Amino acid sequence: MEVDVLKRVPVREQAPEVRAKNFEEVCYGYNKEEAMAEATRCLKCKNPKCVTGCPVNIDIPGFIREVENGNMGEAYKVISKYSALPAVCGRVCPQESQCESKCIRGIKGEAVSIGKLERFVADWAIENDVKPAMPTEKKGKKVAVIGSGPAGLTCAGDLAKMGYDVHIFEALHEAGGVLVYGIPEFRLPKQKVVKHEIENVKALGVTIETNVVIGKSTTIDELMEEEGFDAVFVGSGAGLPKFMGIPGENANGVFSANEYLTRSNLMKAFDESYDTPIAAGKKVAVVGGGNVAMDAARTALRLGAEVYIVYRRSEKELPARVEEVHHAKQEGIIFKLLTNPKQILVDEKGWVKGMECVEMELGEPDASGRRRPVEKKGSEFVLDVDTVIMSLGTSPNPLISSTTKGLDINSHKCIVADETFGQTSKEGVFAGGDAVTGAATVILAMGAGKAAAKGIDEYLSKKN
Repeated sequence: MEVDVLKRVPVREQAPEVRAKNFEEVCYGYNKEEAMAEATRCLKCKNPKCVTGCPVNIDIPGFIREVENGNMGEAYKVISKYSALPAVCGRVCPQESQCESKCIRGIKGEAVSIGKLERFVADWAIENDVKPAMPTEKKGKKVAVIGSGPAGLTCAGDLAKMGYDVHIFEALHEAGGVLVYGIPEFRLPKQKVVKHEIENVKALGVTIETNVVIGKSTTIDELMEEEGFDAVFVGSGAGLPKFMGIPGENANGVFSANEYLTRSNLMKAFDESYDTPIAAGKKVAVVGGGNVAMDAARTALRLGAEVYIVYRRSEKELPARVEEVHHAKQEGIIFKLLTNPKQILVDEKGWVKGMECVEMELGEPDASGRRRPVEKKGSEFVLDVDTVIMSLGTSPNPLISSTTKGLDINSHKCIVADETFGQTSKEGVFAGGDAVTGAATVILAMGAGKAAAKGIDEYLSKKN
């Protein structure tokens, strides 16, 4: 097919009016011909800046070169040296602000579609049942990994490849962490993608035990002192939701985005054949402007609601990915920007009957560098909604830190860990991902898990 080197090969998607009523994947991805055509746009730079923009430093020109030549198996081998979850990353990583933002092709045209190419290669490997290479040696040492989200899976996979006996402990009944409970099916298919990636990690010899709540079922101290684990990695994420503290937040019909998405994903609220307890709402306000807010809003839309995004800054300051905002608008979600909730109105039975809001305007920049929103006097109004979803970020659950001797946390309840390898204040205990940084991206959590695996290997090698 003919290729304009300055423009990306377009990606096919479901029509907005169709996808707004189903939970099937929005983006279809490339076929082989399209992927090979897009790969020809790579300039094969001698000093590839795209690699430095990737938190796990994938050899991007290397795998793209193999795609261009039609060697999909070799392309997958290149990617899998660096990433345990390529089919996930190809779908949910913010490539536009990472690898693709560094692409030299993007200076005079559109950057190479690195994420879509990674997704194609990973999907090809799934369809052709390609398995990762098994470790060639055994170290004879045990490592416990707490949490089976992107940080935990990456750390476990890398350690298993090094020859360690790795055991993941997951609090929920299904492995995958935020990949299964937090990201909707229409962005990240659970059966086709997430479960397959988890099976690949298990194929390396990793054991995953679900329904184990570290801090209740057992503790880190007990794992190390009684169960013989030589090191521990904490990748437990940040699942404790934040609220605004405004009147009416305890009303029926007020959710955290975490709860709303978890009920939809793990309890299959989107499937009419399941009896799942979720008040989906007919008119829903989602408070927040990040990727999780977009996920919650687009889920509520698919459950039959009219949906508003309520965000106190302008569109320019929206922290969500541009692609997610674009898709949300296409699907009919209404954006109430420069708007802030004042209180949630409650009827006599304790249910939401509206949300009082105030219009905002942007003032001087705050500590984050973004212009601080201030209220416009006399601009209050009531938004007619029956459900409110708060998507204001999350912090780590303090259960692990409060039950582990000698594990330091900061003022945000995050575990304090070395930035290079994730070593904590407790010997032999490493941590990474949202448990250390607070809520962030999948790929940053993976990068932290990868770094911690190196740190654990170095630590255990020196211990003997």
